[in-house]
Amino acid sequence: MPNSRLKPILNASLPVQFRKIRLALAREPGHPEGDADVAYLLVAPLDTEDRIDAKLYREHKDACRVVRQRPNEEDKYGHLVHRPGGWRFHYEGETELTDEVGYHLSHERFVVGEYISIDERGKMHTYRVISVSSI
Repeated sequence: MPNSRLKPILNASLPVQFRKIRLALAREPGHPEGDADVAYLLVAPLDTEDRIDAKLYREHKDACRVVRQRPNEEDKYGHLVHRPGGWRFHYEGETELTDEVGYHLSHERFVVGEYISIDERGKMHTYRVISVSSI
């Protein structure tokens, strides 16, 4: 169930650079084949090099979203935010879930097959870009 604090995104009002990005857990100890059910969905603007477009982010911060998906858990809804130290996923109103930090996300390309590292509660996990589509 979506967080009631998040306002709906009016897709038609966003620049064409906005994309819906799906990241799924890549293989790691305990998940030798990866896990498509451990995932993130992002809505973010990408530049011509498929990196997060910081200028468009600043102009449309509220539209930059993240959904954290885990088996047997309700989806967690939040925002992609830029703070000192880089990009992170922030879940407002969450008492159990701290911000998750993307490792060098400003340099990462969001292209199918690329890998993205995310620090979840002090432990680094690698995710693979599964899909990138227009919204």
